[in-house]
Amino acid sequence: MTINRIKVVLAEKNKKNKWLAQELGKSQSTISNWCTNESQPSLETLQEVANVLNVDIRELLIPTK
Repeated sequence: MTINRIKVVLAEKNKKNKWLAQELGKSQSTISNWCTNESQPSLETLQEVANVLNVDIRELLIPTK
C-alpha cells in the first residue's frame, strides 16, 4: 500500500536518497524502504523529512480523500 510520497517529493526537489539519509542521519536502506513504501517513518521523523525538504508534511502523504 502506497502511503507516502517521499520519493516523488525528492524527485521534485532534485534530491537523492543519499542526500536525505545524510541530512537525517539515517541509512540509505532506511530511506529506500520509505521511498518504496516497504516501511514508513514515524510521524516525528516524517516531520523531520518535511523540514529538511522545506515542504508541508501533508505533501509527503497520499491523500485519503
